[in-house]
Amino acid sequence: MTTPDMKARRVLGACAALMIGALTLTACGGSANAKSDDSKGGKESAKTSTAKIAISAKDGSTGASINTTGVRVSDGTLTDVKMTVAGTGQAVQGSLSADGSSWKPKEQLERGTKYEISATAKDTDGRTAAANSIFTTVSSANSFIGTYTPDNGTTVGVGMPVSFTFDKAISDTKAVQSHITVTSSSGQQVVGHWFGAQRLDFRPEEYWKAGSKVTMKIDLDGVQGANGVYGVQKKTVTFTIGRSQVSTVDVNTQTMTVVRDGKTLKTVPISSGSPEHTTYNGQMVISEKFTQTRMNSQTVGLGGEYNIPDVPHAMRLTQSGTFIHGNYWYSKSNPPFGRTGTSHGCVGLADVQGAQGDTSAKWFYDNSLVGDVVIVKNSPDKTVAPDNGLNGWNMSWSEWGAGSAA
Repeated sequence: MTTPDMKARRVLGACAALMIGALTLTACGGSANAKSDDSKGGKESAKTSTAKIAISAKDGSTGASINTTGVRVSDGTLTDVKMTVAGTGQAVQGSLSADGSSWKPKEQLERGTKYEISATAKDTDGRTAAANSIFTTVSSANSFIGTYTPDNGTTVGVGMPVSFTFDKAISDTKAVQSHITVTSSSGQQVVGHWFGAQRLDFRPEEYWKAGSKVTMKIDLDGVQGANGVYGVQKKTVTFTIGRSQVSTVDVNTQTMTVVRDGKTLKTVPISSGSPEHTTYNGQMVISEKFTQTRMNSQTVGLGGEYNIPDVPHAMRLTQSGTFIHGNYWYSKSNPPFGRTGTSHGCVGLADVQGAQGDTSAKWFYDNSLVGDVVIVKNSPDKTVAPDNGLNGWNMSWSEWGAGSAA
C-alpha cells in the first residue's frame, strides 16, 4: 500500500535525478565564453612550428631526379640537413643557401641509387619542425644521357657542330630536341638534324662567325625520350669560335692550301690516297688531335697492310678512319710529297719519327684547332657521308632542316 509519505519521497528522488543530469550536461559542454586553465600554458606551449619543410624527392619514390633533388623550407629556416647513401651511411655533401631557405647536394647524384634525407628547421619563435625521405634516383635502364661535343669552355674552329650521341634510341625526337637550345652571339640561326635515333647535331647554315660565343642549354631532366626512358641532364655549356681556318686539299696538285681569316698562310705538299685507296671528297671537320697514335689497318676493315704504333701529328677527319697526319715512313723510292698519292685514304704530310722537328706536319698540327675545316677536292672517290664524323656541312641547308624534329 502506498502512503502519501512514500509518494513524496519518489517525487523528491526524481527531482534530484533531474538536477544531477543538468549538472552533468553543464560539466561536459561548458560555456562558450568560459576560460580554461590550459590557456595559461598548457595547449599554447605545445603549439606546432609554422616552418614547413619540403623535400623534392617524396618518401618511397623511385625515379627521383639526380639534378634537382633538394630541400626547401617556408616560414622558417633550415637548421640541419643530412643526406646519406642508404644502407652505407656514406654522407652526401651539400650546401645551404645564405638565407637558410634551401639546401642542395654539391654534386650530381648517382643514377639508380637509394638515398636518405633528414631535415630540421625552426620558425621565428624557435619552434622546431622535421621531415625525412627515403627515395631512389632514376635507374640507368629508365634514363638516357647524351654525350656531347664540344666541351664547356673550349675554343674550336668555325666548322665545329654541336653533336649529341644518346646512349639509348630516342623515339620522341621532338620532345628531346625542343629541350636543347643552341644560340650564337653572332645571331646566326642554328638548326638541329637527327642522324638516326641516337645522334642529334646542330649547326648554322654557314660556318660559325669567327670570335662568336655559342651557348647550349640542355634541359632534359625528366623529359621522356622513349617509352619509360627519361632524360637526366640539366646544364648550360658555352664555347668560343676561334679564328677562321679552312684548308683545301687538291688531289690533282697534291697540295694543301691553308687559309686563315681570308688570307693564305701556306701551301704545303701532301700525299693523298692511292688509286686503290682513294681519299673522300668533301668538307671534313677535325674532331680529334693526337701528338702520336697507333694506326692499324685491321681496325678499318683492311688486311695487314700496316700497323704503325707512333703515327705523329694525327688529326681525325672521319669516324671511319680518315686522318690528316704526319708520315715519317714515306719510301724514298716514291716521288717526293706533292707528286702522287700513296696512302690508304688519309692525307699525309712530311714528318719525322717522334713528332719532333721543323716539319710540315708539325706546323699544321700546331696551327690547327679541333673544329677547323679540311676540304678535299678532285679526288676520284665519293663525297664523305654527312654523319661520317662531324661532317654535316656536306648536306644542303634544306636537307639539313628536313631532318629537324622541332
